[in-house]
Order: sequence, then C-alpha cells, then structure tokens
Amino acid sequence: MLPKIIEHLAPAASVKTSRRAFLVASAAAAGAFVIGFGGVPARAAGGAAVSAAPAPFDAYIRIAADGSVTILSSQFDMGQGSYHGLATLVNEELGAGWDRLTVEGATGDLKAYGNIAWGGAVQGTGGSSSITTSFDRYRKAGAAARIMLTEAAAKDWGVPASEITVKDGRLSHPSGKSAGFGDLAAKAAQLPVPQDVPLKGRNDWTLIGNSDLRRYDSKAKTDGTHPFTIDVKLPGMLTAVMIHPPRFGAVVKSFDGAKAKAMKGVVDVVATPRGVAVVGDHMWAALAARDAVAVTWDESKAETRGSAAILADYEARAAGKPQAVARNDGDAPKALAGAAKTVEATFRFPYLAHAAMEPLNAVARMNADGTLELWAGHQLPGLYQGIAAGVAGIKPEQVVLHIMKTGGGFGRRGTPDADIVAEAVMVAKAIGYKAPVKVQWTRENDMRGGRYRPAYVHRLKAGIDGSGKLVAWDHHIVGQSIVAGTPFQGLIRNGIDQTSVEGASNLPYAVPNLHVGLTSTEVGVPPLWWRAVGSTHTAYATEAFLDQVAAAAGADPLAFRLAMLKDHPRHAAVLKLAAEKAGWGKPLAKGRFLGLAVHESFHTFVAHVAEVSVKGGEVKVHRVVAAVDCGTVVNPDVVKAQIEGGTGFGLGAILAEELTLGADGAVEQGNYDTYTPLRISAMPKVEVHIVPSEAPPTGVGEPGVPSIGPAVANAVARATGKWITTLPLTRGMQA
Repeated sequence: MLPKIIEHLAPAASVKTSRRAFLVASAAAAGAFVIGFGGVPARAAGGAAVSAAPAPFDAYIRIAADGSVTILSSQFDMGQGSYHGLATLVNEELGAGWDRLTVEGATGDLKAYGNIAWGGAVQGTGGSSSITTSFDRYRKAGAAARIMLTEAAAKDWGVPASEITVKDGRLSHPSGKSAGFGDLAAKAAQLPVPQDVPLKGRNDWTLIGNSDLRRYDSKAKTDGTHPFTIDVKLPGMLTAVMIHPPRFGAVVKSFDGAKAKAMKGVVDVVATPRGVAVVGDHMWAALAARDAVAVTWDESKAETRGSAAILADYEARAAGKPQAVARNDGDAPKALAGAAKTVEATFRFPYLAHAAMEPLNAVARMNADGTLELWAGHQLPGLYQGIAAGVAGIKPEQVVLHIMKTGGGFGRRGTPDADIVAEAVMVAKAIGYKAPVKVQWTRENDMRGGRYRPAYVHRLKAGIDGSGKLVAWDHHIVGQSIVAGTPFQGLIRNGIDQTSVEGASNLPYAVPNLHVGLTSTEVGVPPLWWRAVGSTHTAYATEAFLDQVAAAAGADPLAFRLAMLKDHPRHAAVLKLAAEKAGWGKPLAKGRFLGLAVHESFHTFVAHVAEVSVKGGEVKVHRVVAAVDCGTVVNPDVVKAQIEGGTGFGLGAILAEELTLGADGAVEQGNYDTYTPLRISAMPKVEVHIVPSEAPPTGVGEPGVPSIGPAVANAVARATGKWITTLPLTRGMQA
C-alpha cells in the first residue's frame, strides 16, 4: 500500500477537518437528499444517478426517496474494511437503519476526497489512512444530515425539533407522528445547512467501538452478489488477454497474429506499448489464441540480470559507504571502535509479489460524446484519470472512473503509471474504440509482469559496553527506490527515499550513537509499495538483529528492549501486553520456543510473540499473540481481522515467499504452485489484544505485517541457535 511518505506531497495538513472547512450544503437531485463538504459532482461506482446529479454538494451522503442511504467513499476498499468503517462513522451520527446503508467509491473532487493525511493534494487510499482521515468529516456529514431531517420533520409536524428522536432510519415524536428518512429527504434538502455541527460524546457511541456490529457488506460478499471488475458486462464488450515481454524493459519488435485471428471468437490481435493484446468475444477465445501469436521482442534495454547477481551487487555495496544519511545521532564509528563487544550481520531480502487473489483487470469504453469510462480498482483515481486521458488524447475531465472493489490489493492497485488502466485504454484505442474492452490478466501475467516489493540487503553492526548496554548502532540499507522515476520522484529528499528506510531511521530504542545510511540502486525490475512498504524489511532486520545483540549481551530480549523504550511508552505497552498474554518467561511444552518483536508503522504500534517448533529443518508456527495500539477503535472486529490477516500475510512472506529472476532476467514463478503464500494449513492460532485508548484513530491495514517475521525468526534462533539472515526462512535455514 501507499506509504506515509506521501504526506509530503503537499503542505502538511491536520488530519482533522477544521470547522471552517466544513462547508456543508445540500441540494435536491434526482429525488435524493445529498450532503457533503462542497465540490463538484461525484462519480460513484456504477452509480448512474450520482453521475447524473447536477448538485454541487453531493460529496458524502445520498438519501433516496425510498429511504436508502448511500455513503460516497473517498477511500478505496480492497477488503480491508474501509467502506464498513465509513458506514460506521456516518451512521453513528445519522441513525439510519443498518440494512438500508450502502457505500460506493467516489471521485471527482479533491476538496472532498483528497487524502488529508497526504495534504489533500491527491485522492488515494494507502498508508492505513482511511479511518484516520475520515473520522471527523464523515461523522460531521452524518450529524448534519440528521439535523436537517429532524428540522424538516419538526416543521412538518409543528413540534419542537428537540422532541424528535431518530432511530433505524425513522423519526418519531411522542405524539405518535413518525416518518422515514425517504419521506422527509426532499423537504430536508430545502433547509439551510447547519454550519456548527455538534457530535456525540464518546460515552454516547453505540456503533463506534461496538464489537458486535456486523459488517454491512458481509451478505453481498458471502452470497456472491457484490460486483467486482470481473463481473462488469457491457453491451458488445470484448475481452483481451495480454502477451507481455519475457524480460522487464523489452518492447514489441514485431509480431504475427494471423493464425490467432483465424481462430473462432478472436476479433483482433494488436500491439500496444505494453505488449500484444489478443482480443476476443470472450476470455477463453482470447486465451486459446494467445499461444498462436508469434512475437519478436526488442530486448536492447531489458534487465537481463538474475536475482543472485543483483543481490551479490547489493551485498558488495552494503560493505561500503552509504550514498546518503537518513539518521546520525552521536558518533557511531567512534563508539563501535571503543565498544567492549561488537555484533555484525548482513540480511538479504528477496523480491516479493503481491499475489492478490483477483488478478488485475480493467474495462474501458469510449462513448459517442467523447467521454471515456473506466471500471477498475482505482487506488489513485485522480492520477489514473490523467494518465488515461493522456493515452486517449482527451482532457482528464472527459474520463469517468467507476471505482470497483477488488479481491485484494496489498499495494498492487496503487501503481504510479496506472498500468492496468492505461493498458485497457491502449487496447481499446488500438482497436479503434469499436467496442468496450475488458483487459483481464491471468495470474501468470501478474506474477511475471507485475510490480514487486524490491529486494534489499541490510548490513548492521552494533556495539555493547562492558555492562551489556547497547551504545552504538550502524545500519546500511541497499535497495531500489520505489518512487524514483515516478510522478512521486520529488518525494526523495537529500537522497533518501523514506520508503526504503522507514522503520530503521526512526528506530525507537535509546541508543546514544546511531547511524542509518541508504544506497539506492538502479535496476530494471519495476518496484512498487507492498503491504507495510519499507517496514516489511526494516522491522525484520532491526528486530532480529536486536535479539542477536541481546543474546551477545546476555540479556533477556524483552527486558533488553523495555530498558531502551522509556521514551516510547506505546511501543513498551504493546510489547508488555503481548508478552504477558503469551506467557513470556513461563514454561512451554517441550520443543516449543517463543520469540517477540515490536514495531510502529503508519502511527500504529504492534507487538507479536510467536510460539514455534523446528523439526527436520522445518519451522512450524503454532501460536501467535499480537497486541495493537491503534488509538480509538472504530470497529474492534475489523481491527482484529486486519491484525490476523496481516499476521498471516507477513508470515507467508518470511516463511517461503520469494520471487526470483533466472540468470537471464526472466521471472521464474508463475502461479501459486511455485510462489507460495501461506497455506491455510500453516496458519497458526492468532490472538489479538487491543490496547484501550482515546488517542485519535490510526490505521490497521498494514501494521499487522512487519513484526511477525522477526518474532518468528527470534523464536527459531532460540530453538536452533541460528540467526536467519537470508529470507525466506526456507532458504535461510539452508544457508
């Protein structure tokens, strides 16, 4: 997912919406009552009524004449529950019936939908910022709508508004008068919009923090009725499958599609800047014909090195001086030279694929009026709108986005070059826009032609004084920048891409002499943020190395950490809680060992304790205890689910996931048989404990990932005496 570095895209802004910015207004449109913070008309997924609405204020809530309530989300939902979170926030104040709620993705107005955590300059979902940025503004929208409905009822019934109650989408008065939201929506829309909107006190919340609140979209997802991009069907729509270059950086030199075009159901075979597209009446016709296309590639600019050669180069660079300094406290070289004992380690991290269950797809349709419609999981909608317009040669405002939910993303839907969206437009353009086109990737397309968590090498050296105190820490990170060469290039400051060093440059431990350096490399493999971004490797390197240092100091890993976390009470609190719940220091079953780790990512604090056994060189994780501090909790069940999911996601990555380039630069994995996310049989029991807090809410989509890896590695070290520094563990155990 997108990193918190995007906070720097625009001048810093508070994540809380100011009262003056709350320019609530309303308007009657297509029989609906709509409310928001102002702006231009929204575009919602499949929402023709919304797209047709002329009202300038339809940003957040639409109440239809039948009483149904639609919440227009600035945040994209890829399974992490952002839509459910927003529904909770609105309905806490609005009082609509839970069964009458739905949520649609919306775009078209940066004032309403710009990500506040990133300064509002970009609409996008990432960095676990959905709830953080929505907590105030969506509650205020719900409260404003309730007030206006109440005032409409009071005027209609000739009673004081203060005597009217709102519950489950109905307004009632002690006299017996009652009406549904839909009955009053049109009249409410005519009233002045309240500019000062009081919100419920924390003690009055019934939905926020309610662990029994069922997820609003469970039924549709369970019975299969919720539409995804793959379900989009348009009149006359064609389906295209792609033939991508076998090596990154290669382009089409020539191709022969004659045999394929002669096959039944095949409409066309066309070249695009991203490869050759086989276009058919349906996917199976296109797939069947794909092997009949002969393509010659120009590989003059292709990356032809393999993973082994790339990592060997990184390792050599890690032994040298870093290109840039991310943090420099005290004098680490001098302290290391004077230390009573030093510890060194070099960590190696492979490329990782996102491997989401739903491979990439997008639908493009050019309309007769010159507008281009796009259906896809648009994680960066405004950026995609501009890129699609550039490909089509039209203005961005002529591009209409339909934001679809997706079957997983983990960052893959947030590509700065809008790869799948641009590709859909390229294919539609190549066939002369004669029909709508769905471009559907296979899993092999995604695995071999995707974007990846970059490979990294970390070299660490620590110094301990005569009393066992950590006095020096030197950390050199070598790897590819995610943002270099993208529209986010400007985020690199003084040679530092924060996505490469986050989690290392802000190491929380009190070490008087601390140096963190970065060497950014240039490689032809396309990188991309991956769930929890830089923390996926920095947390492992720092927390696994710290255990090694604690062992060298003869200290208990928990006590060693806590002694250096006096200025970071939230780190210490989750670590203590997880350790206590896991039974740290108490006897375990024979052959079982515990390891722990703590990490902050995206302003959320998570500690993991893993209970493992090692038999025949194989690691089995039996039980995981996690503690999380994410401030005020909106949906406890979602928080637990995200930490559980993040734990499984991170566990799969460190146990066996590895995307490798062969010696010729071609990706060696193609599907789940060779690239192996965690199997259900390997999923341990996970206990999640939430730290009670009244601090502002922070996200949980990503923070469950980083600390599980080092917790397992540290348990393995206690079991075997071997510190695993080459990932995945299946490879590191053999090293």
